[in-house]
Amino acid sequence: MKRTIRTTALTVGALLAALGLQAGPAEADTGAPRVDLRVLVVSDGGPATDAIAAELATAGTPYTEVDLTDSGRPAIDAGFLADTVDGRPRAKFQAVVLPNDNPFAAGSTEMAALAAYEKTYAIPQVDAYTYARPQAGLQVPTLGGYSGSIDGVRAQVTAAGRAGAFGYLDGPVPFEDNSPTVGESYAYLSTPAPGADFTPYVQAPVPGTARQGSLVGEYRHDGRRELVVTFVYNQYQQQFRLLARGIVEWMTGGVHLGAARNYFAVHVDDVFAADDRWDTRLNCTPGDVDCTGDAGTPSPIRMTPADVDHATAWQNSRRFTLDLVYNGAGSVDQREDNNGVDLLADKLIADRNQFRWINHTYTHAYLGCEQNVTVVPWTCATHADGSTKWVSRTTLDHEIATNRVWGRLAGLPLHDDELVTGEHSGLKILPQQPADNPNLALALADNGITWLASDNSRDPEQRRIGPATTVSRYPMNIFYNAGRAAEQVDEYNWLYTSRAQGGSGICEDNPETTTCLDAPLDTATGYGDHIVPLETRIALGHVLANDPKPHFIHQSNLAEDRIAYPVLDGVLNGYDALFADDTPVVNLRMKDIGVELQRRAAWKTAVRDGRVTAYRIGGTVTVQGPDGTAVPATLPTGTTLGGSAFGSAYAGAVSGWTASDGAALTYTLPSSAVAPAATAGTAAAATSPAPRTQVPAGAAEQVPYTPDS
Repeated sequence: MKRTIRTTALTVGALLAALGLQAGPAEADTGAPRVDLRVLVVSDGGPATDAIAAELATAGTPYTEVDLTDSGRPAIDAGFLADTVDGRPRAKFQAVVLPNDNPFAAGSTEMAALAAYEKTYAIPQVDAYTYARPQAGLQVPTLGGYSGSIDGVRAQVTAAGRAGAFGYLDGPVPFEDNSPTVGESYAYLSTPAPGADFTPYVQAPVPGTARQGSLVGEYRHDGRRELVVTFVYNQYQQQFRLLARGIVEWMTGGVHLGAARNYFAVHVDDVFAADDRWDTRLNCTPGDVDCTGDAGTPSPIRMTPADVDHATAWQNSRRFTLDLVYNGAGSVDQREDNNGVDLLADKLIADRNQFRWINHTYTHAYLGCEQNVTVVPWTCATHADGSTKWVSRTTLDHEIATNRVWGRLAGLPLHDDELVTGEHSGLKILPQQPADNPNLALALADNGITWLASDNSRDPEQRRIGPATTVSRYPMNIFYNAGRAAEQVDEYNWLYTSRAQGGSGICEDNPETTTCLDAPLDTATGYGDHIVPLETRIALGHVLANDPKPHFIHQSNLAEDRIAYPVLDGVLNGYDALFADDTPVVNLRMKDIGVELQRRAAWKTAVRDGRVTAYRIGGTVTVQGPDGTAVPATLPTGTTLGGSAFGSAYAGAVSGWTASDGAALTYTLPSSAVAPAATAGTAAAATSPAPRTQVPAGAAEQVPYTPDS
């Protein structure tokens, strides 16, 4: 480490002397080149480069992809990489991502052009997945290293990694091991080659030795910098999701368009109402439209005041807020049946400010087509001419407005523009109802609804319904009709085992279903041993993917055995074990999630259409986007915009959205983040960026993240 610091200092000093520069903000250097804020991704079709491209796309970071397998691709030469704009040399890409350290044939002019470009403009290179070898700064694995599976290995971020681009992690980087029969992660573990200027950022034990081998590290040579990754991954694996932010921060020096945070929101549907219970004998739910014949008597599951106390205590301990999605008629019915008494409603109303609240319609009525439930599965009822009978606009208005009035009278802190319909009804549901209820858009306008929940498993893309924009929600596979773990497991077995094992056979009929079981789960242990870990992993995967969409469960899951909490705790405990205090989970309400998704879509369109110009010259970043499109950016702590502090703190940087009126936005970077840049054409060594300014523990939480206007 001392050698690295000394070498860097000498390089910077030599560079300053060669260029005749004074230390300080680089914007004073009139010879500094313009570097466009765009990444070049050179792909061979492998999963590693695809994963990095997906990370850039999700965050909103512009990139250009060159597919090496495409015979019609452009040649990567000096003209492709750089030119001159307004008399100033321009580097067209701020970073280069390659499939490996050199994906071209021996003597390639394209690799030579890339090397010269990186050296001239101090452009970093990411080797997405490469063999450990001296050309990448590492010894070959046969010299005391390792080649093979690292499934289940617990890697660690080194001190150098935590001081730099990977400082948002607490240290551990666990590698998935989801199947004992499938190899999920192959890696080369090795140590730096003799004489190589190589710093490991993430490493793991070399099997059978006391040595650590690098999985991610920085190799400095010939005036260039490479981030050398020696394990294979895809965009969905947890180990990549953990490291993706650091890879982007390293390659961009912490200066890039786009923003990424880790989101988690949980909606609890049917509050005040009761959910019918799964019948383990009939393998259906009495009271459900699909439970016919000898259906038995419905057995309701409903929270108690003790469950409310548990929910508020849990929230306080987790510093997390649940969104309660309510049906007022549930309480009205309870009082009518119990001489005016509803202890649950009394408790929830008394504790109403502990939660966020969302209108779920008054009675949870189905608001799409009129259902013909005399057949299984149900169908849409039709008129004599064959046209669909739709639930009326009057009924829709009544369900929305009456529930709102009930909530207001109860003092619930509502946002009137949010709505979750019962079963997401009114929206298209295939195959029975392939179109939205045409009265839905009218009723939404009548009631001032601008944010409408949809089911991500059916309707994942944000879309407009009249005046409203949808917010897709992830259904957790914790069933609405289960208050006890044994009921959940029994229904799970019915759904996901074969007919020969006593199941429904759904998996046999739909082989693409991924939840299928080889054998039924033990009803006593299956929930904790199988379902909880699986649902935790799925939900945590969404959290780590910069995905703000909320998850939804039901009030029944907070009652009786309170089966939701092991999954929610699994997500939050798992997260806390991985991330530093300056990278908290972001817990937004539904309308703010909708705004985030809406802004992302508009930004993605602007970037795709070539309507965004963004570049850095020294310590100044200039971005120009279309009028009315908000600009996302991630920049070093201390960055200013128009003389005021920019963004909010997250993961050791600042990030946020800035509304654009079409004029250029000018960001000024702090002097600590500005490294002297070589004049274009001068062969100068690239230097490592300064370590990020760390936010004190808990500081990020003092600035709650909501999309800025």
